[in-house]
Amino acid sequence: MADPVETNPDLYRVVFENERVRVLEYVDAPGDRTQPHGHPDSVMVTLGAFRRRLWSGEREVEVELPAFQARWLDAQEHSGMNIGDTATHSVFIELKEPPPTRDTPPTLGPSD
Repeated sequence: MADPVETNPDLYRVVFENERVRVLEYVDAPGDRTQPHGHPDSVMVTLGAFRRRLWSGEREVEVELPAFQARWLDAQEHSGMNIGDTATHSVFIELKEPPPTRDTPPTLGPSD
């Protein structure tokens, strides 16, 4: 999995890391696009409302979230684009423990 801090260093930055978690801050502007990258199982906290399109292989989803939401993010690889009128500002709390075995493909984008 490509590290988003390496593929998109202008958009992602590490704000905290220890042996169990890594915390990333993500900030972009309307029209900004990310290179393909991956996230382990994570919790995403939105600091501003945003609209994005995510791609993973043949799958594509549009995501619109209000500010101050906490959402689960299954481990996944994707690229994305800000398709809204506002900046995306969010924090990802990435888990370093191995993910559980899944019988179904992970959800693309955040889930409740």
